[in-house]
Amino acid sequence: MPGLIERLSLGWQTDLIFARFDGQVVERPDCLVLRMPGNPLFYWGNAMILPEPPRDAELAHWLQRFEEEVGQHTRESSHVAIGFDAAAPHEPLLSWAAAGFEIFGSATLAVTAAAWRRPLRALAPEFHIRALDLTQEGELAAVLDLQCESNDAGYEPFGYRVHRERQMRRYAAMQAAGLGSWFAVFAGEQLVADCGLFRAAQLGRPELGRFQHVGTHPAWRRRGLCTALIDAVVGQGLQTWGLERLVMCADPDDVSIGIYESLGFSRALAGDVRAICAQRRPTRDQAPNQR
Repeated sequence: MPGLIERLSLGWQTDLIFARFDGQVVERPDCLVLRMPGNPLFYWGNAMILPEPPRDAELAHWLQRFEEEVGQHTRESSHVAIGFDAAAPHEPLLSWAAAGFEIFGSATLAVTAAAWRRPLRALAPEFHIRALDLTQEGELAAVLDLQCESNDAGYEPFGYRVHRERQMRRYAAMQAAGLGSWFAVFAGEQLVADCGLFRAAQLGRPELGRFQHVGTHPAWRRRGLCTALIDAVVGQGLQTWGLERLVMCADPDDVSIGIYESLGFSRALAGDVRAICAQRRPTRDQAPNQR
């Protein structure tokens, strides 16, 4: 019988690219435990992943398990983050919602060389795309500024910037280790859109790549920049790096999912399984919901 990790969707599996780089991944009989000592504010770097949907009546049990495995190590955040996969409708978690949990799905999509569709509209000549060097403080600072100006969910600004800086320094270290790169669209010298792509080689899945944090500055949206950026990075992953399948996790209700699908990303290529997140923030929110 496959182990717990092998039974998870590609979305959760490729999350382990990052969890294993500078965090802890512990496989228990009843769950997968993720801990990130260097960033306790990151909800989904400090989480539990269950092999099947929990029952509504099991809330107290899983809260206790979370405290034992994660909560005692993340007092700075005081969040709860429990994930699972759902290939079919599952029992509504009404007690969880009443206890303050946000419960939402994340669609897992993938693209292959055969499925990849190039955009009809070329990037306007006033824009250009290139890989960034996140080990350069100026480039890292420019990315942080962009991401904080694109804080659409309205998270508390100071805590959000702390969280994003920790994440981007993590990606910088991964880039330095040869595990991936960060890419950006520029309007002249101004960075206006960004995303990352990383390999799953250390998971024993050298054919897989995973996108991270696709975003466009609010003032530069609806100009085809995100489409052009994703297309360029897909080409980097499939053609230059020789990967076979690129994975993207996205809000199924967000308009951006239409962009990914227009380029050939599909749920079918990722197994048609939805990753479900159940998270509870502390009373004073300190960190973003971010997978």
